[in-house]
Amino acid sequence: MDLLKEYDCLTYSSVSSTLDPTIKLRNEDGALLPDLGYYRKLVEKLNFLKNTRLDIAYSVQHLSQSMQAPREPHLKAAIHVLRYLKKDPTLGIFLSNDPNYTVSAYFDSDWAACPDSRKYVSGYIVLLEDSPISWKSKKQTIVSLSSAEAEYRSVKKVVGELVWGKGC
Repeated sequence: MDLLKEYDCLTYSSVSSTLDPTIKLRNEDGALLPDLGYYRKLVEKLNFLKNTRLDIAYSVQHLSQSMQAPREPHLKAAIHVLRYLKKDPTLGIFLSNDPNYTVSAYFDSDWAACPDSRKYVSGYIVLLEDSPISWKSKKQTIVSLSSAEAEYRSVKKVVGELVWGKGC
């Protein structure tokens, strides 16, 4: 609620998605923001918040890609994330103390998701029962030739996480 108050979003209506799915953010679209620090500070605070609000992790990672030269559409998208947080500010991570547990993992990739570089974005989450214990969303360093290749690379990453326990 403090974040919503600080960025004057208390009067805005809430939204049900972290980013507007109809908008693709590009590095060169829109006017450059006059105060770069305003955007950077907001994204840094959202980046800290994503440690307990896993549902905004992808959006914050996406917004972080424009920290060098943020533009008006990027700020509008960051405000959209705040409007999403307004919907239920009490959500967070819950870790169960149940001694019987199972580990499960989920992954996904978005082939050619970045309109500027055509690189894919992949992500995964590892759950201990219903509680997240490890997750990651990242724009990859290479360009995949197909969606199948992007999916295969995502599977490889989450299996490596489960087998080697890098994030646990």
